[in-house]
Amino acid sequence: MKFDTRLTPATPVLVLFAILFPFTADWHMPLADGAVVAWIENGQALWLLFGALFTACYIRPLSRPEGAKQFWLWAVVWWVVLLGRSTSWGRVYFPEQPRLLFRIVSVALIAALLLPLLFSKALRREIVRRLREAPLPVWLFAVTAGAFLISDTVEHHRLLAPLFLHSRQYVDLIEELYELPFMVGLFLIALGFMRQERRGERAASLPYEPLHAGLK
Repeated sequence: MKFDTRLTPATPVLVLFAILFPFTADWHMPLADGAVVAWIENGQALWLLFGALFTACYIRPLSRPEGAKQFWLWAVVWWVVLLGRSTSWGRVYFPEQPRLLFRIVSVALIAALLLPLLFSKALRREIVRRLREAPLPVWLFAVTAGAFLISDTVEHHRLLAPLFLHSRQYVDLIEELYELPFMVGLFLIALGFMRQERRGERAASLPYEPLHAGLK
């Protein structure tokens, strides 16, 4: 695996927000009887939907060669699965529907994510190739993973939760706030990979000019 240790402009911004989030309780940020958390959740759902649509439109998976096609289709499915998980598989917006429906949706989406790994050799090869060759933005990845772990820590009241949760009544807000840098960072990492692929294509499409041509 290759590592990109450059500090992207977005990374310190995400870190700054992550540092400030716990103080929302100390600043007595109004919760509006859960409305603030609901707004954040709705924004997250829109962002995940945007991630799926943007990936599909920007990289155009069906126009990719074998291997890359399966990989980017799988990436789009990842966004859809995250969207489904964020909305409790749709239960958030359609609570009156039977629970069996949401169970079917969850099974279908997770199957769409896992089955290609089992049955697509091209996808598995492409994942391994990218793990070996695609440079991973270390600092952005660290912030993204850290935000996810903190959100999980707060949600499940793990050992370090008091470091980030200064008041128990803010548990839902803090959890959702830490999911924001996770989702933004995930999109920026994916965008970096997509831009690298597009740049590689443009470089490969340039006409070859012999070295001695410039000496004439």
